[in-house]
Amino acid sequence: MPFAAAGTTAPSSVDSLVPLHHAVFHPAGAAVAQIVTLPAQVLVSLALVLVAALVLHGRGRSEAALAWLAAWAAGTGIEFLIRHVLTRPALYRDGVHVTGFDASWPSGHALRCAIVACAVAAAWPRLRAPLAAWVAACAVLLELAGFHTPTDVLGGLLLALAAACCAVALERSGKLRLLRGVALRRARPRAG
Repeated sequence: MPFAAAGTTAPSSVDSLVPLHHAVFHPAGAAVAQIVTLPAQVLVSLALVLVAALVLHGRGRSEAALAWLAAWAAGTGIEFLIRHVLTRPALYRDGVHVTGFDASWPSGHALRCAIVACAVAAAWPRLRAPLAAWVAACAVLLELAGFHTPTDVLGGLLLALAAACCAVALERSGKLRLLRGVALRRARPRAG
């Protein structure tokens, strides 16, 4: 973790919600990591997935739009649950307990980075290659900057893979189309 700042601590709830709140910009590698991973922050990633969903909906792919929103919500919810339920062994750096890693598995930034990339790629397929490069850069920078351990990043990416597979399967299953049809029939006023 060559870009890691000394005294890594766990981010607060406000730090997790507000982009770049109490962000560390020294050393320079940490600043690069902060900027490159910014689209994976909770509120920013939600906005990006919403934009992709609106584009998909506008192109007649409402099921895909709902599936990617569900993938983001489920992935983020599962990440939050795991972090508050799982107890991992303490990690030490130079003999000092690094409390910032006590509840850092899986990496929410890695998770949301991959889900954002998948949702944006579904809306704009031509962006697949740069999005894949961005996901790889985020994964590497999260570790180099000392934000996460390699296992944290891998855990986030695996959770994102599961969420993405579920989103694609849900879209292709036709179940969302069926649910939308039922909802439309219930919403229509009854004659007579």
